[in-house]
Amino acid sequence: MTALRVLQVGAGGMGRAWLGTVAADPDVELVGIVDLDLDAARAGAAHAGDPTIPVGTDLTELAAETGAEAVLDITVPVAHHPVTLQALHAGLPVLGEKPAAQTVAEALSLAAAAEATGKLFMVSQSRRYNDQLVAFRQHVRGLGAIGGLSTRFAKAPHFGGFREQMDDVLLLDMAIHAFDSARYVLERDPVSVYCESWNPSWSWYRGDAAAAAVFAFEDDVRYVYDGSWCAPGAETSWNGDWRASGADGTALWDGDHDPSSDLDGTTGAPSPAASVGHEIAGALTSFVRAVRSGETPDGEVHGNVMSLAMVEAAIASTRTGQRIVIDEVLERAHAEALTAERHDAVRDRLAAWGSVRSALAAQSAEAPAV
Repeated sequence: MTALRVLQVGAGGMGRAWLGTVAADPDVELVGIVDLDLDAARAGAAHAGDPTIPVGTDLTELAAETGAEAVLDITVPVAHHPVTLQALHAGLPVLGEKPAAQTVAEALSLAAAAEATGKLFMVSQSRRYNDQLVAFRQHVRGLGAIGGLSTRFAKAPHFGGFREQMDDVLLLDMAIHAFDSARYVLERDPVSVYCESWNPSWSWYRGDAAAAAVFAFEDDVRYVYDGSWCAPGAETSWNGDWRASGADGTALWDGDHDPSSDLDGTTGAPSPAASVGHEIAGALTSFVRAVRSGETPDGEVHGNVMSLAMVEAAIASTRTGQRIVIDEVLERAHAEALTAERHDAVRDRLAAWGSVRSALAAQSAEAPAV
């Protein structure tokens, strides 16, 4: 089978990481790079190992010129909605960086656009592509009834650029990885959250770089997140430090090594699971397989929206000082999406939904992957 011809939009810092990953994948051929800064696009082509790769500022035009079969949206979060929407309406499946969009309302718009166009939109929630996380879930499955899961995250990166100017930088740009992983490990979805966020006096971020949140999940399970992006010294893994407690024991994962579990004094020994690959390379492999096979991949937009809803609900909680119900966030976002939608077919899809939670669950199971 010939390599999938992809067009990448975005050639900044994260874009360069993707360009290197694409160049190393024999099942993908990079046929063009789109960026508003043509010099950045040309530098990206050189970084990918071929300065002759076509570049441009318009996705639709360059896709038509190059015969692209799919789009990688590696832009900043505020651009995710317009770029992904343009690609879907051009008839191209999309693999996009997280979050799916800047807001849940925009993410719902993109989910409806994927339905209306019949094209796959997959979000690269790259930290799900970690064999140790998969193994940790296997351990958690052996704990009997689950009572609680927790993540402690402490890092102190100096990024520069847009992250240091973002509102709610930790919750929006980093905590979403842990929130999404919690959904994966618990195999349940969130119901409500109470969260507080703050910015320590020494922080080099404009927005809040620390947060603590307690989520109630289905079946009365609790998930606790305690994180900071300005915590120098004794830092955790980028994946965080995890603990799950169940009726029969406890499972632990430090984020960098193989997990373990203690079943009331007996070492847990779950069956091994198949490899899912590693981070963005794993996400890219999954996307190519989905485009070629028609299967629905992990990260398909309907299945991913709830992770962004967790972020938006946590931010709403820290703003109001109140416990936030996730379904209320989803329904408000749905109303906003309907009001803002300018494409008739997309609006019709949104209007056809009943409960947003139910619509997302049903479409996640049945969504086309073409």
